[in-house]
Amino acid sequence: MRIQREGETYEGGLMPRSESGDDLHIVIKLGSGYNIGVKITPTTKVAKIGSGAKPSFIAPERPAGKSGLERVDIISTGGTIASRVDYRTGAVQPALSADDLYSAVPALSEIADIRAHILYSELSENMTPKHWVGMAGKIQEVVKSGTHGVVICHGTDTMAYTSAALSFMLRNLPIPVILVGSQRSSDRPSSDAATNLLGAVAISSKAPFAEVAVAMHDGPSDKTITVHRGTKVRKCHTSGRYAFKSINSPPLAKYDLEKSYLEIVDSNFHGRDPKRSLETKTNFNEKVLLTKFYPGMSSSIFEWAIKEGYSGMVVEGTGLGHVSIRLRDSIKKAIETGMLVGMTSQCLWGRVNMNVYSTGRDLLAIGVIPLEDMLPETALVKVMWALGQTKEPEQAKKLLLTNVAGEISQRTTLDD
Repeated sequence: MRIQREGETYEGGLMPRSESGDDLHIVIKLGSGYNIGVKITPTTKVAKIGSGAKPSFIAPERPAGKSGLERVDIISTGGTIASRVDYRTGAVQPALSADDLYSAVPALSEIADIRAHILYSELSENMTPKHWVGMAGKIQEVVKSGTHGVVICHGTDTMAYTSAALSFMLRNLPIPVILVGSQRSSDRPSSDAATNLLGAVAISSKAPFAEVAVAMHDGPSDKTITVHRGTKVRKCHTSGRYAFKSINSPPLAKYDLEKSYLEIVDSNFHGRDPKRSLETKTNFNEKVLLTKFYPGMSSSIFEWAIKEGYSGMVVEGTGLGHVSIRLRDSIKKAIETGMLVGMTSQCLWGRVNMNVYSTGRDLLAIGVIPLEDMLPETALVKVMWALGQTKEPEQAKKLLLTNVAGEISQRTTLDD
């Protein structure tokens, strides 16, 4: 179609309107891969300038692969990296299986002996602790079957929550588990799906560490993939390919895509050991809240949590770990009912220190637990997990303050 409107000309393939769209616009897909909607006015000129076959997806043949390569299992759970265009609506849907991913990126056959699994087709915002438990079970299955590395294809929006959950659940891990996603879908020229997947598979086959990690683009170019520890990573940009950053911790490693070289950045890791027997601790208590303090915040959230029988709450306080004095009585009441209340900071870098100011000391006195330099999302997952391991508040508190999977840094420098 060619659409001419107010001196501008647009050309692209005609797309169906989404169910929620109006009848005042025509939607076309541009050559760049982007969809646009053009509002039709009395002076707009619309012309058909060509036709073609109905768009469809045909997976290429699976490459034979090299012999003697290490085995890597790719487990697909959904997200942009496991998506393609839905030509009914023009939207991107989580419709590709892990096997489709492998066949669509033939270079994988030069890196590892791929075994592909489809576990879920969920956008990451739909993930729940039950999905985390399902992933842990599938990982345990493939580890027992003798794989050399595991790659989890996952949506980016809640990938940090999942990586933290897997870090706590997978005990005595013998091999690396690498989560990977993409910020831009495969129908866009700037897509990072293929390069991220190639990097993740290479990392899982080469890495000397046996930890849960996230592997994503280091910068805007297609040169380097950064490997972040699963409990120390946050998505810091909505759409940039370099969105993921290690917080209060150096990254584990960097992988040079051009040189196929893995550089270890943090030598303080758990080493790979295929003789280890993987254990899973998959109980979660979902009655845990994550709330952010703000000026003028009402105590009603704490009163509601008590009424609803919540077992734990993570508070994102200001600075070193503070909230208004007006909330203290409600927080104290929550703790007296048996609720575990932990304090993190809204600041990205640094750690809470509730001994510096009277506000923090008052919160410590009523039983608020300072969570060091844990990220709020990691802290939420850990409280859910700790309360799933024991019903005794003191035991849960002890577990919460134990550095289980690198979630607590021993110290934070000024540079951090």
